[in-house]
Amino acid sequence: MDWIETLVVVAHVVIAVALVGLVLIQQGKGADAGAAFGGGGASQTVFGSQGSGSFLTRTTTLLAILFFITSFSLAVFAKQRAEVAGQAGVPSVQESSAPATEQVPVEEGTEDKEEGGDDQSIPELE
Repeated sequence: MDWIETLVVVAHVVIAVALVGLVLIQQGKGADAGAAFGGGGASQTVFGSQGSGSFLTRTTTLLAILFFITSFSLAVFAKQRAEVAGQAGVPSVQESSAPATEQVPVEEGTEDKEEGGDDQSIPELE
């Protein structure tokens, strides 16, 4: 199952990069006004007489659909991993109803020491 998830992640990244590239290549709606002033004719286009608009739009739509499909499949993989991790024996805290009756024993001689005394366990700062 890991190789399928790896394949989906790689496809997701490739689709995302291609989608960004296609969106950056496309012309805005205001770019048609430049064609009225002699900015390239239909005979100079690589994609046919209609231009690259419909080809790039369809490709962008297809890549967007594939991007959503890979996103949802990665979400399903993540949910499955979370369920498996929850069943894998992760320790949980259990509360006890009995109150704690044990007391921590006090070391002898620590009650009489004053703060800042000759306690060797605390290092002095220089």
